[in-house]
Parts: sequence; C-alpha cells; structure tokens
Amino acid sequence: MRINEHTVRAGAAWTAVAATGPYLTLKLLWLTGHPVGSDDAGEMDRLWLVNLLTFGMDAIAVALALAFARPWGRRAPAGLVAFPMWVATGLLGTILVALPLYLLSLLVLGPERGDPDDKGVGDWVFLVVYGGFTVQGLALITAFALYARRRWAGLLRERIGDLPDSPTLTVQRTLACVAALLAAGVAAGRVYWALGGSAGLPQSMAEDRNRGVVVMDGVTAAMAVAATAALLGIVFRIRPGRRLLGPLVVVWTAAGSLFGWGGWQLVAFGVSTTRVTELRMAVPGLLPLVQAAQVVAAVLVLAVGAVALTERGAQRRAAAVESRG
Repeated sequence: MRINEHTVRAGAAWTAVAATGPYLTLKLLWLTGHPVGSDDAGEMDRLWLVNLLTFGMDAIAVALALAFARPWGRRAPAGLVAFPMWVATGLLGTILVALPLYLLSLLVLGPERGDPDDKGVGDWVFLVVYGGFTVQGLALITAFALYARRRWAGLLRERIGDLPDSPTLTVQRTLACVAALLAAGVAAGRVYWALGGSAGLPQSMAEDRNRGVVVMDGVTAAMAVAATAALLGIVFRIRPGRRLLGPLVVVWTAAGSLFGWGGWQLVAFGVSTTRVTELRMAVPGLLPLVQAAQVVAAVLVLAVGAVALTERGAQRRAAAVESRG
C-alpha cells in the first residue's frame, strides 16, 4: 500500500511536536522554581533568562511543525517560515551531527572523569534533552523537506546553471568571498581550540573544556568550510549542469548552524574577556570575535542566497507570463 505524502509529512510534524513535550515541561519546571534533575537550585535561578530563551526557541519549533502539518502553513509568508526553519535546521542539524560523534568518543575513549564537587544536572536530563532534540530534529527536518518539495518544487529541480546572470551577480560573488574569508577564520579558530589550544578563551572555559565542547568546535569548523565552499560553487557557477538541490541543502544547513550556534553563544554567554595569567592565554576576547564572525558570515550567505533565489523566482514568473501571452 502506497503511503500518502501528506500523511508522512503530518506524521513527522506531529512527532516533532510530541518530541518537544519533555523538554518544554522540564524548562517550565525550572522557570517556576522547581530544579528537577539539578543539585544546584541557585544555578537554575541564575540561568532563568537562558531557560526562558530556550523555552521560547522550542515553542517556535512547535509552531513550525504545525505549519507543516496544517493547510494554513502553505499560505504563510515564505520568509515567516523559511527564516526560523533555517535557524532550526542549523541548531538541530548540528546536534544530529555532533551527538553521534560525542557518543562515539565515549565508546572509544571511555567516559570523562568529572569533578566530584560539581553539582550539575543528572544523567537522565542529558538523555531527555538530547534524545528529544534528536527525534525533534529528524522529524522536523523531514516534515520541512516534504513541505518544501510541495511548495517550491520547481526550484528544487533547478540546476546551478539555471540561476540568472543578473546585474547583482558581481555583488553576490563579492559577498560570498567575504563570507568565505570570515568562515576561514572561524574554522581556523575552532580547529585550534578543538586541538587543545586555549589562547583567547575565557579563563573558566580554558580550564574546564570537556569532550563535548571539543566535538562542537570541530563540527563548527566543518560547517564553516562547507557553507562557503558550497556557496562559492553556486555563485561562480562551478559545474553548472549539477542539480542545485545538493549544494543548496549544504549551504542551508551549514550556514544555519553558524548563525544559530554563533548567535546563541553570544546571547547565552555574553561578551567575555580573558584574564591574562599566562602568555599562552594572552589573546583576550577572541571567542566572542569568532562567534560574531560566524553570525556575520552566515548573514552574508543568507543575503546572497536570498537574492539569487528571488531573482530566479522572478525569472520563472516572467517566463510563465510570457508563455501565456
């Protein structure tokens, strides 16, 4: 029996909604003064704003999932759906890449030895949060892919060479090159920290870097390279006969990762400086600079992609009107 695409899309969307339930419940408990799963109630009070922000972010994911499941979702303005989903794809897609790598490191290298005096959250909280993110990411991205195939089917069948050589192409290429330079700096910094470097990190982070942070640095470096490499291939029309879908998915996911995680880290941790106690840590403020470079590079990628795809859409509409005339 053939399964209807609408049924699959709706099922994936409602699965995403259900997967947010445990996380939203946990955040709601923390916001209302119930530090479930934590041994440090004071820490939860200090993280009240962060918990409020993450609660709101997951609530937006619920709204997106409903848009993919309900008929009104196709009538929603494209930007109102595309921008938050771009960020959600970056955030959740990064977890889907980084989490298996982290679990593999535990399997190969064994668990990390924690501080016996550390009062963090319980292991079950990690399972609830990241298990939920994994299911939510897979379901939400699946629902969006089916939604996009229905709403923007023509675009997804395009080839790189179909994009117009418009008057803005020089600007697109210039912005893409600037984004690539920024991304190269981001990748270099993240690789340096992933390999054990500590220059430019706040004192507390330099002294307490765990394997999860190292994996995230490595994944962020890969995303920075992938986003701009795929974008350069599009704007410089490398392999023009190639389907646009592949590089577009890479640009979409990797740039969303840079924007989502870079922006989140800037908001969550703020701009901090390093107290210079050793020569090897004598580059203050490098971490927020790298985070800001991530965001700027991602915004440039978004701008180039939006212009190119908008122009291609206008070209298609003009061709359709001409053919009818």
